[in-house]
Amino acid sequence: MIYGYARVSTQDQNLDSQIDQLTKYGVDEIVKEKISGVSKQKPQLDELLTKMSTDDTLVVTRMDRLGRNTVQLLQLVEQLRERNIHFVILNLGIDTRTPTGKFFLTVIAAFSELDREMIKEKQRSGIKLAKQKGKYRGRVKKYTDKHPGMNHAIELRNSTDKTVKEICAITGVSQAAFYRKLKEIEKGTL
Repeated sequence: MIYGYARVSTQDQNLDSQIDQLTKYGVDEIVKEKISGVSKQKPQLDELLTKMSTDDTLVVTRMDRLGRNTVQLLQLVEQLRERNIHFVILNLGIDTRTPTGKFFLTVIAAFSELDREMIKEKQRSGIKLAKQKGKYRGRVKKYTDKHPGMNHAIELRNSTDKTVKEICAITGVSQAAFYRKLKEIEKGTL
């Protein structure tokens, strides 16, 4: 049996192009999923992999449809190999039924990981430069001194015997943010 797997990262993205390519390849069944590539759990893919058996083939249009990093992708390919399940990446012409296909998959996965790491490094360098210029302020804080939920949470902490969990449930403030605020108050940094 030949299975196609089509994935996009967000609900508003479209699977039509992938489905068209998989259909032209001649897959018997297409599994569709809308979930981020960096997610470790992909329920539809996991279900498909459980259902596949020896000599089945998994076809994707592009390598990044399965995972965003080398380790994740190579683990999946190894899992498929151990179960004698074949793997095809259409845009690269890779078919793991051949030694050349296996080799190219490993090399391409490594380049994909390198590219991702280079993007992260550029981002870190940009943040460092912005900090040096005094233009980087970091993530905007949700719970400022003017946030009514946080102020109410502090009032409840000072005037009642309620637990942090109860206070956060009442005010809608996250427990982590509330504990950070309490720590700031204890240190006298407010």
